[in-house]
Amino acid sequence: MRPDILFPLFAPVTTLKGLGPKLGKLTEKLVGPHVADLLWHLPTGIIDRRFAPHVAEAPDGFIATLTVRVEYHSAPANPRHPYKVRCSDETGQIDLIFFHARGDWLVKQLPVGDTVVISGKVEWFNGMPQMAHPDHIVPADAKGEFDPVEPVYPMTAGLASKVLRKAMASALSAAKELPEWQDPAWLARRDWPTWRAALQSVHNPRDDADLSAMSPPRCRLAFDELLSNQLALAMIREHQRKLSGRSIGGDGRLRQRVTDALPFALTGAQASSLKEIYADMAADRRMLRLLQGDVGSGKTVVALLAMLNAVETGAQAALMAPTEILARQHFETLAPLADAAGVRLGILTGRDKGKARAAIYERLASGEIDIAIGTHALFQDDVAFRDLAMAVIDEQHRFGVHQRLQLSAKGRSVDVLVMTATPIPRTLTLTAYGDMDVSRLTEKPPGRKPITTITIPLERLEEVIAGIQRKITEGARVYWVCPLVDESELIDLAAATDRHALLHSMIGERVGLVHGKMKPTDKDAVMTAFAGGDLDVLVATTVIEVGVNVPEASVMVIEHAERFGLAQLHQLRGRIGRGTAASTCILLYDSPLSETSKARLAIMKGTEDGFLIAEEDLRLRGAGEVLGTRQSGMPEFRLADLAVHGELLAAARDDARLIMDRDPELQSERGKALRILLYLFERDQAVKYLRSG
Repeated sequence: MRPDILFPLFAPVTTLKGLGPKLGKLTEKLVGPHVADLLWHLPTGIIDRRFAPHVAEAPDGFIATLTVRVEYHSAPANPRHPYKVRCSDETGQIDLIFFHARGDWLVKQLPVGDTVVISGKVEWFNGMPQMAHPDHIVPADAKGEFDPVEPVYPMTAGLASKVLRKAMASALSAAKELPEWQDPAWLARRDWPTWRAALQSVHNPRDDADLSAMSPPRCRLAFDELLSNQLALAMIREHQRKLSGRSIGGDGRLRQRVTDALPFALTGAQASSLKEIYADMAADRRMLRLLQGDVGSGKTVVALLAMLNAVETGAQAALMAPTEILARQHFETLAPLADAAGVRLGILTGRDKGKARAAIYERLASGEIDIAIGTHALFQDDVAFRDLAMAVIDEQHRFGVHQRLQLSAKGRSVDVLVMTATPIPRTLTLTAYGDMDVSRLTEKPPGRKPITTITIPLERLEEVIAGIQRKITEGARVYWVCPLVDESELIDLAAATDRHALLHSMIGERVGLVHGKMKPTDKDAVMTAFAGGDLDVLVATTVIEVGVNVPEASVMVIEHAERFGLAQLHQLRGRIGRGTAASTCILLYDSPLSETSKARLAIMKGTEDGFLIAEEDLRLRGAGEVLGTRQSGMPEFRLADLAVHGELLAAARDDARLIMDRDPELQSERGKALRILLYLFERDQAVKYLRSG
């Protein structure tokens, strides 16, 4: 399927000069398997070798390029001592120092009496300059063999920078000029180079300005990547819209029973989101909508009412969650409301085996289950619904687009509602959910109390534990979150196991431990004990980030808070403040804090607005880490940085819409070039939606 012109770019990295099987594996680990992956690996710095003083003027600690005459070799009597080569120019002498060197090789490299060019860091020792292991040694008449300005790339252990640079030069020669897919007027207005010229430029920076994400060549490449993303999403959306839909509109009887049973009235944001969802469901095209809501904004109720709209017509609905804990949490939350409405719930997770699983399959296929709740088990091949009309997918960023499509394929013209409790910045929403309409829940249900957030240095740990003990005597339940499960020799962080042992010794038996390495049944048992009041303190890793609802929990301690992302801190804090008691979040930090960490903790103290926090998180840390950990459903950009290229993303979205309006099958000359762009950035799935031609 991929055009022939791209074959050299999708060849294995082992086809490049200097990369055999062993070095090829290291390169693949660093960048990916293809030549194109290496091209997307951009330099982060430069080594400037243009400074070429006389020997006597070479300053200590600076990289210099010197032209010198080789005077003599001084081989060590003891192999543990260095091998020295004395060189000079008209101003003075310099010693070249080599450890564990082969003398015969050095004699060949540095023949006595020859004039050579050396480049490396100069260090003065006992009034004499020396250079340990020069980076470059070439004959004076071959000075042009090394670049006076070298790009510096992120590296991996075992791979030498010289090897990577040689492979990169080979990769750049494989990158031929491609048909232009950008609008010529747009390129001219921005003063952007062609694709190949931009690529050559970013890999050959001459100064710090060339390394900037805002340099014209880098912006050109970033826009290419963003356009491929937005065009692919627009094509998926167009494909979805072409699929036949069905108009769904219930009579409201089940929804009325649920709203009557709720202990609170719906917020304005919930009501307006439901209005948008019902309108989508009533239309004769498929719904594809994202429901974004901050922690505790009432997404689950909105999802239930949307599903009931389908059930009222005699159809079925499904809610898919990323973890078993969250699936069971949803089941327990919805069960009483479903009972009030007379609706039959069912749950399917990886834990269900044998006869129990077969029975659930049978009930789904016969229509005995109105609403199915489960994990990815719901979209396995052997799961069949009688008439699935509505699918809700929770925490979408944990799933890929294809999993979303798999579940929607389980019925006839299935409407899809995607939910996330992770507030996502608008720019990231565009890149991950550009194929969807978006509803936002910006209010919290009445009764939710504000959470007091305080920051305390780790050296006051004993004070914090004493305060926790006082809170427990007042009836509070406490989360204590640690970033690691076991002590790491490399990173001095508190391990959950060690902290559990300390708290257990100081507070007593009613301290539990839960982490990701435990069996699901053991994990659930501890969480159930905490929720039921049999435990006062739950020591945990971030496994509790989503899926635990304990209204009695009113204290959250996050240890090494400076190590967490803002979005993750906000998610963890959202585990408390769900009951009637005043709640406190304690951010324990290790001094001294970096400026970024100070800013992050200040933002946490200053606001509970998840959307504001998400925007700040993007600004402080960049898109790659904004969700705390990289998640499969979020696009990872290699050339674009959403923290600085947000304006380009909006332009790419507008361009993609214009392209789809004018040339939806990409048949024009530009359209054919855009197909190459989509393949170049591995948006192959989107191209499949086009008719061949």
